[in-house]
Amino acid sequence: MLNIVIFGAPGSGKGTQSDMIIKKYGLFHISTGDVLRAEMKNGTELGKIAEGYISKGQLVPDELIIDMLAKVLDSNEETKNGVIFDGFPRTIPQAEALKAMLKERGAEVSAVIGLEVEEEELIDRLIKRGQVSGRSDDNLETIKSRLDVYHNQTTPLKDYYINEKKYKAIHGMGTIESIFAAIEKEIDNL
Repeated sequence: MLNIVIFGAPGSGKGTQSDMIIKKYGLFHISTGDVLRAEMKNGTELGKIAEGYISKGQLVPDELIIDMLAKVLDSNEETKNGVIFDGFPRTIPQAEALKAMLKERGAEVSAVIGLEVEEEELIDRLIKRGQVSGRSDDNLETIKSRLDVYHNQTTPLKDYYINEKKYKAIHGMGTIESIFAAIEKEIDNL
């Protein structure tokens, strides 16, 4: 069973690379961003609460994310074959909660794939994505806020997973295919 965390700043290519990992390794995809956007679109209570944070470029509180993740893990039989976590964890308390949840289920994080991309490239990718997708959170002001939150709150996770001997640094610049080839090499060596 492979449980992969895909890690990186907004715009680093997590969604694109997750799709390729899923196709090759048959993992169940849990994207907290996709789940939260669906909740917001459907106007659920969680969606309304989450929208207040996301619209300001802030992280959704841990308790909401953790409750949602546990529900997804327990309500989908496909998760038993392995999961790719996209956009989770984002904080050390979330990483510790994920470790505990997986341990309760007789599993662990196999690897953390860290997509490392230069800041200017991230901003450029996100601006372009906003123009194509119409995502309201892909504007320069919100992007800068999201990157500040990422650097201040999420970056400590890299050290956490390095200490756990789970972090696999991937140079996230270049073609989608060359980045995926580097990811495949790391996963195949697990």
